[in-house]
Amino acid sequence: MNQRLKQEITRSYPVLRRSEKKTADYLLKCGENLKDLTLEKIAEGAGVSQPTVMRFVKALGYRGFKDFRYELAGSEQEEGSRFLYGFPFSERDTIRDVPAKIIGTTIGQIEKTIRSITPDILEDVVKAITGANKIAVYYVENSSCTAQDLITKLMYLGIHCIAYGDVYMQSVSAASLSEGDVAIGISYSGFSRNTVDAMEMAGKAGAKTIAITNFEHTLLEQYSDLVLCTSNRQFLYGDAIFSRASQLMVVDMIYIAILLSDYERYTGKLDESSRVIRKQAYGQPAKL
Repeated sequence: MNQRLKQEITRSYPVLRRSEKKTADYLLKCGENLKDLTLEKIAEGAGVSQPTVMRFVKALGYRGFKDFRYELAGSEQEEGSRFLYGFPFSERDTIRDVPAKIIGTTIGQIEKTIRSITPDILEDVVKAITGANKIAVYYVENSSCTAQDLITKLMYLGIHCIAYGDVYMQSVSAASLSEGDVAIGISYSGFSRNTVDAMEMAGKAGAKTIAITNFEHTLLEQYSDLVLCTSNRQFLYGDAIFSRASQLMVVDMIYIAILLSDYERYTGKLDESSRVIRKQAYGQPAKL
């Protein structure tokens, strides 16, 4: 079993039911060929029912046993294969395999996000953003598209904010914040040095801090008052492609939630922004 799957089972272990823990114990100690394990064999080996095994699989975040077994098969890869962005691939794979693997993995990430974000946290985030005097967004590298999407959507709603990807400007911005301001840190890993340092500084300056990240119990979370965690499942070689998909969905959640928090006000702002944008587009070409 690869280290990623072991970590996933270990991380979920404390919240599993007693019978589900028996399934986890069996798999962690299993010396059999994991590729040959079926639902029946796991249930028999763990001394539990098949429905219990299915509950265990669901508790880990898989849609069904087929997905989980695919993961088990990926735990024992032949020489020359790799595990990248959430799915196994090797020289035997073809370009025709790519669409299904990419879409399947993205759907899995998005489904995990809905289980990780509570309505109460989202409401608190909306209250903080809509009540802020000033909003600063901090990010590095792959988080730039999420940061830009967030500030674009907030600007459409008449909420002024600025994104900072430069370490020096992050420091200057964070130090200038005060009570009544909001700092939003976006980091897939939750350990990006520049983003974490900026959020720590912003918090010390008195600002409300909000994190958008993939994992729980990170440094970024330590310096954040509110945390929107998109999954908590980590891939061996990283999964920046799929983190973007789930983080952009979180941005959409914030956007729609703000609209609903004061429907008349924010739909009015959105209409104004839409009229401005329409002026920047050419009309439809005349038919020949």
